[in-house]
Amino acid sequence: MPRVVSLIASGTEIVCGLGQRQSLVGRSHECDWPADILELPRLTEAKFKVEGSSADIDARVQEIVRDGLSVYRVHGEEMRALDPDVIVTQDHCDVCAVSLSDVEAATCTWTGRPVRIVSLKPDSLADVYSDIRRVAAALNVPSEGERLVADLQSRFDMVAARVAGRPRPRVAFVEWVEPMMAGGNWMPQLVEIAGGENLFGASGKRSDWMQWDDLRRADPDVIVVAPCGYDLKRCLEELPLLEAKPGWAEVKAVREGRVYFADGNAFFNRPGPRLADSAEMLADMLHPVPGATPAATWTRAG
Repeated sequence: MPRVVSLIASGTEIVCGLGQRQSLVGRSHECDWPADILELPRLTEAKFKVEGSSADIDARVQEIVRDGLSVYRVHGEEMRALDPDVIVTQDHCDVCAVSLSDVEAATCTWTGRPVRIVSLKPDSLADVYSDIRRVAAALNVPSEGERLVADLQSRFDMVAARVAGRPRPRVAFVEWVEPMMAGGNWMPQLVEIAGGENLFGASGKRSDWMQWDDLRRADPDVIVVAPCGYDLKRCLEELPLLEAKPGWAEVKAVREGRVYFADGNAFFNRPGPRLADSAEMLADMLHPVPGATPAATWTRAG
């Protein structure tokens, strides 16, 4: 059985989704699900305090990046002591999580038994499927990779079938509040699966900055706010920033009470098996059942 260190939360969930929880020997500070992995050694940390408004956090991150520094610290010697066979990391975003370059820097002096580094780079749902298969191959369980991919696709198909034929509300998905960013990558695909028309952010392309005036002019039917790295409680703290935007109360989604906040950290921004849960949540937001109450992972604003 290979000894696995996962330094990306989605990677940890993929390993567990493959039925290989027992292979994990170390994790990142962001890996928090399934709950029992919290007992594993934490091998990374952020180099700044993750507190304050989204604008405050963005300013700290941009300062580090401008100086050419990494946003995260990897405890290389502690990781080496765990004697891993496989390290799962990512080279999708240097800001969101520990990157491939961080791992390479931490392991460049290692000698002896080679370590296989599997770096995830998901820009779309197809890439998520590919990443699952690559992790499965590295762990010598390719059939489990095919099973997990098939399960995900089946759940997406069930969501799409549930909303088929219904009117498709126009959706603005906000991945960061200040400065404002639209959800890209797999997010537009999730909106489409859930029965919506995505207004901002391109499928298969990186999330990009957006202007408030553009959102106001688009006048979406629904606004979904799920900032990267924020749980639901922290996400709701961003509401005053949005309410302070000029013309906020005039936007159709606001007038009709269709602004939703969600746990982006655990679901929407974590490209692993729980993206199926994310699609189900979106379908509940876009096509609500009368009398139904929101789940613990999302809520309606106001």
